[in-house]
Amino acid sequence: MHVSLTLICRSLSTSDLFSLMLSRSALQSNRLLSTSKVLQKQVQNVTIIGAGLMGSGIAQVSAQSKLNVVLVDQNDAALQKATKGIHSSLARVAKKKFAEDAAAQNKFVEGTTKYIKTTTNINEGVKDADLVIEAIVENIDVKRKLFAELEKNVKSDAILTTNTSSLKLSDIGLNLKNKQNFGGLHFFNPVPMMKLLEVVRHAETSDDTFKTLNDYGKAIGKTTVACKDTPGFIVNRLLVPYMFEALRMVERGDATMEDVDIAMKLGAGYPMGPFELTDYVGLDTSKFIMDGWHKAYPNEPLFKPSDLLSKKVAEGKLGRKSGEGFYKYTK
Repeated sequence: MHVSLTLICRSLSTSDLFSLMLSRSALQSNRLLSTSKVLQKQVQNVTIIGAGLMGSGIAQVSAQSKLNVVLVDQNDAALQKATKGIHSSLARVAKKKFAEDAAAQNKFVEGTTKYIKTTTNINEGVKDADLVIEAIVENIDVKRKLFAELEKNVKSDAILTTNTSSLKLSDIGLNLKNKQNFGGLHFFNPVPMMKLLEVVRHAETSDDTFKTLNDYGKAIGKTTVACKDTPGFIVNRLLVPYMFEALRMVERGDATMEDVDIAMKLGAGYPMGPFELTDYVGLDTSKFIMDGWHKAYPNEPLFKPSDLLSKKVAEGKLGRKSGEGFYKYTK
């Protein structure tokens, strides 16, 4: 293996920013679409790089649509954890689909998992891929190194994609030779439940590549929306500045964070207020996104960092995962 996958991220994706905002509708609509005949001529073999929550979820929904899946990560322990998680998730789906029919449940789970293979050999894992989906750490240098290696080992017509939620595609694929075969597939966590898929194209993504990515998304049961290569795409571009405007309101003394959260839940119908949501996502994750956007667009007022957020992160108050963020949490 020529590229190190040591930095592969197995934590929640920054797309968690939107997860709870769609959770109600996701629970109400969880049907999976069958693979179309058109798709089968274009994408049948899918390789996912990164076996964390996002990568595992993408592998599951692809396999449920009878696509051949190869899941790649740095070591067997990560892959075994992912395989166990996929099996448990499929078992929950099977129990809902087939109620008390244990035989049908087992058939569904085993029939789906047979489409998934795992490997720690990244070059071997991508050699037959029609579509490669990167779902690793949000680090531009690591991603660039990975894609440079991928391009050397995939078929000439293979499509390479990233699941990034905060970085620009044009920056990630800067050194790619076949930029027309590169695009973005931004999934939302948890992938098996969340119906939305943002399909992203940069300036050099070909029409054929973009159409194939849309077809793939629809075939795995997602509602696709198209977006150009802008910071945060659609969802996070709207949601992150909303969260930071809430921070600025509190910093100015316009309202308390408790009142802001109550107002957005009862007045706008959101399942969480912005401070509760920031705690859920992680204060460090939110800061990482906005710091990156501010660096790239220093004159954009919507991307101005928050002193309050920076102070909390410096104190190690990162939200639910650390036990305290804007609120305190007990197990």
